Amino acid sequence: MEPIVKAKNHLGINSLGRIGKLLLWNQLIKRDFDGIVVNLGREAGKKPEDIICALESDTTYGRLDQFLYGHSGKKAEIKVLDAENFVFEIDGMYLKVLTSERDPKNIPWAKEGVQIVVDCTGKFIDPTVDPNSGKGSIRGHLVGGAKKVIASAPFKIKDSSKKLPDDALMAVYGINHMNFDPLKHHVLSAASCTTTGLAHMIKPIIENPVTSNILTASMSTVHAATNTQSVLDKIPDLGASDLRKTRSILNNIILSSTGAAKALDSIIPEIQEIGFMADSVRIPTSTVSLIALNLTFYSDMDDKGNPTINREVINNIYKEAAAGAQRDMVVFSKRQNVSSDMIGYQAAAVIEGHETHTRTGFIKLPVNSLKRYGVQENSEINIPVTHLKIFGWYDNEFGSYVNFLTRLLRHVNSSLR
Repeated sequence: MEPIVKAKNHLGINSLGRIGKLLLWNQLIKRDFDGIVVNLGREAGKKPEDIICALESDTTYGRLDQFLYGHSGKKAEIKVLDAENFVFEIDGMYLKVLTSERDPKNIPWAKEGVQIVVDCTGKFIDPTVDPNSGKGSIRGHLVGGAKKVIASAPFKIKDSSKKLPDDALMAVYGINHMNFDPLKHHVLSAASCTTTGLAHMIKPIIENPVTSNILTASMSTVHAATNTQSVLDKIPDLGASDLRKTRSILNNIILSSTGAAKALDSIIPEIQEIGFMADSVRIPTSTVSLIALNLTFYSDMDDKGNPTINREVINNIYKEAAAGAQRDMVVFSKRQNVSSDMIGYQAAAVIEGHETHTRTGFIKLPVNSLKRYGVQENSEINIPVTHLKIFGWYDNEFGSYVNFLTRLLRHVNSSLR
């Protein structure tokens, strides 16, 4: 057997769930790193080839060959270089799989040439937890030798008395990723798939003077199933608060909560002044979700008595964003899309322009108390208020989230060179 030559700059991926696997697949295209080291944290299969079998096919996105090369007929070349140590090569890219350690601080990232780790477990999301707590911590990856770690889920601090540490940052690429300071930030979160789509949907609205005066905001995401749900009904775990997650996702539409609104406060601080409500409706599909964004504005009226915020104005705002500041991040679509059209579509959000709707009404205020200022008795002040509904598609697995996680990862990686 030829000697194995370690690459100079490996990417570390902790866990091969939906996001970890697709991040690995994306790196086989992007080639931002010389190799990849995956930590499974457990033994898998009966032989090394079983891991490869799991890696080279996907129920949602098809076979790895097709993912990389379409229907050209070209095959991905996969080699087992060292069966005992789970070392492989996929189309010339070095891949090593670690199986012995679950606690991040015990994973030998430095030994494996890893500077950046993406933690895809969804478990280590509290940046205030000490790596020596015995429960595992995202900071443990730094103890293991990584210089930076990115969580593929929003931060969630369990102790309400604690604040986000100074060395931690939650970022969505294209929104606030430039806030990353390589000398200061070592623990990052790429937020969530819904927060990524939502942030890119609301950014052009907040930045436009015509629509910046938002009175109220809310959103619902019609969300594809995730691995946190049950295939069939089951008895809830001890202490479970959301009993609906124990019901079969194959047979139900399930109301659920989402942390997207809270995460958005960190990504776009201006939202804190508005307040935001958010909820999720889980449906039996494998990927692609839909945000229904509802906003209410104080709306001026033009000289002809028409509201200045209308469907045409909103759609033009998104057209300009898609062609300008958010090019390749937001897409404005005139088509009548369905969810399967968006599988693998590489955009944070695809605005369904055909379904943009506005409605302007008036708040009538009696002004009898203002008679001393010359206001006539029994008169009213009519305040125009416009309600807006916008729909945005996002592929919550690969097309939107993994691609924007990858963009953030590349940005962080560039600071280490």
